[in-house]
Amino acid sequence: MPRNAPNFAELLDGARHTAVHLEMRDAYGVGDEADDFALWKATGERDADPGSAYWTPWVALIRRTVGRGVSVRRARIVSEPVSDYIRYEHAGTTVNVSAGEQVRWLARRRVSDVPLPGNDFWLIDSALIRWNHFTGEGASCGGEMSDDPVAAGLCARAFEAVWARAVPHEEYKII
Repeated sequence: MPRNAPNFAELLDGARHTAVHLEMRDAYGVGDEADDFALWKATGERDADPGSAYWTPWVALIRRTVGRGVSVRRARIVSEPVSDYIRYEHAGTTVNVSAGEQVRWLARRRVSDVPLPGNDFWLIDSALIRWNHFTGEGASCGGEMSDDPVAAGLCARAFEAVWARAVPHEEYKII
């Protein structure tokens, strides 16, 4: 049964074994990134300091989660050539990796035969889904939780299929 989503700290603090995240958009318009994205577009400089005010909450959460033995993996499906937003995201992913996330990238053309859910998601312990909903412009319009086993199975299979084909962050070359 769908229900309102907890914040990310509550979600990841509840993970016991795995937390996987599938991102499938070429641009996001998340409010707390707006200033950093505008600076990057203007200067080419990206905040990649794990100790900065921008990154500290996320880095602390991931380190705490990974420190408990939870595997945190993120896969990104991207169109190539990539959008400016994906270039920006790629430039900051070193922080995600340094915090303990495993991150991989997959060209959208290589995923055409993989059944994918209609929304980005986090899947916790292969059973609890946090659907991430976005407007057409990429702004977050909330999350929704589900423990539907059929949907969780789809998410798990989709994530693992993408993960198996995707390129580790350190090897992915922006096109």
